[in-house]
Amino acid sequence: MSVLSLSQIIRIGIINVSDRASQGIYEDIPGKAIVETLNEYLKSTWEKEYAVIPDEQHLIEETMIDMADNRKCCLIITSGGTGPAKRDVTPEATEAVCEKMMPGFGELMRAESLTYVPTAILSRQTAGIRNHTLIVNLPGKPKAIRQCLDAVFPAIPYCIDLLEGPFIECNEEVMKAFRPKNI
Repeated sequence: MSVLSLSQIIRIGIINVSDRASQGIYEDIPGKAIVETLNEYLKSTWEKEYAVIPDEQHLIEETMIDMADNRKCCLIITSGGTGPAKRDVTPEATEAVCEKMMPGFGELMRAESLTYVPTAILSRQTAGIRNHTLIVNLPGKPKAIRQCLDAVFPAIPYCIDLLEGPFIECNEEVMKAFRPKNI
């Protein structure tokens, strides 16, 4: 029996950015929705790193850096803080900690959300890369989380491959990852 090295472990960070959930005023439903969705999507065994934090840019940045650099998450998914309100600063935190931005993720998530609500144009979801970690910002509503993940997740395993991360295998009955065929 072989033992997986640290680099082969699929570790995914989940950050719910919410002032009220971090204070215990609201239940952390968005973070739980992400975990539930990933459990449906993934055939591979994975470990979660989990945080519920307030809408404070420095705390969001510190949490992302810790999950990416210290806890070695190959993927970090955030929920909340992507709207136009003054305290919505998740995209700014993501941009501050990433070397590369991946605007196609936000574009696709907004396009998908527009099929459900006209206010999707107010959302500022984005994604970026920090070292070997993909960071994806999702909205805070559980229904929108699922809709956005359904749209972008097919590209995530291949992106992780390109970042030299662990091989992520999906439950093909629920989520089909796209990987180009070798030419």
